[in-house]
Amino acid sequence: MTNKIYDGPKAALDGLLFDGMTIMSGGFGLSGNPESLIPEIRDSGIKGITVISNNAGADGFGLWMLLQTRQIKKMIASYVGENKLFEQQYLAGELELELNPQGTLAERIRAGGAGIPAFYTKTGVGTVVAEGKPVEEFEGQLYVRETWLRADLAIVKAWKADTAGNLIYRRTARNFNPNMATAGKVTVAEVEEIVPVGSFDPDTIHTPGIYVDRVIKSTINEKRIEKLTERKREAA
Repeated sequence: MTNKIYDGPKAALDGLLFDGMTIMSGGFGLSGNPESLIPEIRDSGIKGITVISNNAGADGFGLWMLLQTRQIKKMIASYVGENKLFEQQYLAGELELELNPQGTLAERIRAGGAGIPAFYTKTGVGTVVAEGKPVEEFEGQLYVRETWLRADLAIVKAWKADTAGNLIYRRTARNFNPNMATAGKVTVAEVEEIVPVGSFDPDTIHTPGIYVDRVIKSTINEKRIEKLTERKREAA
């Protein structure tokens, strides 16, 4: 069996990075971000990257690092709020943006992993989302055609992996990660714990190891809260 376990983020990305590449980065808000791998991409110095991700991190964290160094040329995303640097670069014409409805983004990624070049959806019909795209009628309803998304590299974060690359995600960190793991030419996963093959009940595996090429134990597990809201406890 091929060894999929690498010593760290730098080793796991060795030979995979190049200027102009497309990278899928898992996560939703700050949950399930590949936070150990992103700094290594920044430190590599590659330029002109297209990044496919639900969002572009938050101020000072996640993909924000690659915006700060201006390594990202284009974002294909769904949600871009809470990121002032993203806003500044986009409004200044320094960053290309392909904005997607969230469900459409998820399905485009899933389609890329499943080998489905295009599909039709009602979401976005009659809006700027449909501009320049074919629209067809099915059973009296209009649908816009969307195309798959694939990447040179997918970076994902999971809770546990075994040495064969089978992955289990924890709760909301599951989000975009499983679909992205299937849609990259190469998939690198960072995980909190690595266990021997056979440790998982097969029914609990979210991403089969056939989709995963390299695995590392994560070096950063901050688990930040993007926006903390709280209220005073009521008197007993």
